[in-house]
Amino acid sequence: MKFTHAKKQPKNNSHRRVPLLVGGELFAAVFFILLVWLLFIVNPSQKSQVKIGSTYMTMNNNFFPVLNEQIANYVEDHHGKLYNRDPALIVDKQVEEIDSFIAKGVNAIIINPVDGNSDKILAALHRAKNKGIKIVMVDSQMKSDRDADCVILSDNYKAGQLCARHLLTHKKHAKILLLEHYSAYSANNRIQGFTDTIKQAPNRKNFQIVKKINTYGQSEITLPLVEKALKQKPKFDTIMALNDQAAVGALAAIDEAKIKRKINVYSVDGSENMKKLLGVNPNAIATSAQSPINLGKASVKTAYKLIAGKQVKHKIILPVYLITNNNINNYNVLGWQ
Repeated sequence: MKFTHAKKQPKNNSHRRVPLLVGGELFAAVFFILLVWLLFIVNPSQKSQVKIGSTYMTMNNNFFPVLNEQIANYVEDHHGKLYNRDPALIVDKQVEEIDSFIAKGVNAIIINPVDGNSDKILAALHRAKNKGIKIVMVDSQMKSDRDADCVILSDNYKAGQLCARHLLTHKKHAKILLLEHYSAYSANNRIQGFTDTIKQAPNRKNFQIVKKINTYGQSEITLPLVEKALKQKPKFDTIMALNDQAAVGALAAIDEAKIKRKINVYSVDGSENMKKLLGVNPNAIATSAQSPINLGKASVKTAYKLIAGKQVKHKIILPVYLITNNNINNYNVLGWQ
């Protein structure tokens, strides 16, 4: 008689897996919480993220992209958001940009005004101020700084003085053409520093301002205007330009007109283009150098201090110095200082 053995039933271990599942789920939950926390640290929420708007009179001037690069780097390092706009020398466009910054809820606006006399720009900045937005003006100011929390400038008046002192030291007389930008306060301060120094010189009668041209500080505008002036009277043997872009345009006009007499060209900025001409082009004499790098760093650091509720000086003035065709070898001609 055969006996059939019942098959051995496998043990039910489901009750043993429960603790393992609970432990795994707990580990996953802790891991998820840590991941979210790390992501918050690395990428703060939109609500806490600092947002800044920057707008300059034009980006068609290497000075402003270099300045803005310092701001962009700082904002990125601090996990903020930067909105940069280019009004291209158009007041209404810059007003639209300011209003767009307000709509985006920025914490601060860093502005180089297209026109320092514009009531439209002043009104737009006032709207921003009423929304609690901090205002930092850089490189140039408005006719009223009522809504500016801080104005950061190069010593523009001294920049003009340095050019005039060099001219007075190296020439006994001069007939001078001024290349200006009437709506830019920084440009006006440079020209004022230059002309005041000439007027105060003991031999001032030997130094005459014979012509003024509004160039907007742009090479492509300056070149044809100076070409035209070279063909007309009165003749001039010296040019004082509000910035290097205007100076470079003037130097190009002199070269294209094949003028044989020497025309001494002075300017302000210390740009790579002008420094490369010093000591090479006989008409390029000197540029009062400022630093868009330092202006950018000062502007963004000031903006962050204001956003954090800290006190800052209402006006910050950065130093300038003269680079000439005689000392150019002491400076790096590549890029800005």
